[in-house]
Amino acid sequence: MKWQQGDYLISTDKSRLDVNVIHDYLSRESYWANGRSLDIVRKTIEHSLCFGVYKEQKQVGFARVVTDFTTFAWLCDVFILAEHRRLGLGKWLVECATSYGAVQNLKLWLLATKDAHDLYRRSGGFDGIEQPERWMIREKVDE
Repeated sequence: MKWQQGDYLISTDKSRLDVNVIHDYLSRESYWANGRSLDIVRKTIEHSLCFGVYKEQKQVGFARVVTDFTTFAWLCDVFILAEHRRLGLGKWLVECATSYGAVQNLKLWLLATKDAHDLYRRSGGFDGIEQPERWMIREKVDE
């Protein structure tokens, strides 16, 4: 699937993804995946629904959806490279990911963000968790 907007393209074609651009951003610039290895990035791409954002064949953004394609999706690893921000690409990327045919009608979507709450409310229909006391998390503790 692909969407065009001016000079920019969003595609779900994994063969177009520039894994080095994705790894560089996630491992060096993101707060949530800092230090993530190239091998882990490759595995996450392999097992996820991915959305690449491109300008003139160069990757400038990314998002991935972890899903069972039936009831649940987790939107994660969303980014637009700094020089392409403030153009509405993040909003467009979230809209494309959440309206993608195979996942658009899922009962539950989750995401975590430190600083983009308004973006996800406006473009993805996300909101805070009403009953956070019902949710639990299990994180691996590094030794």
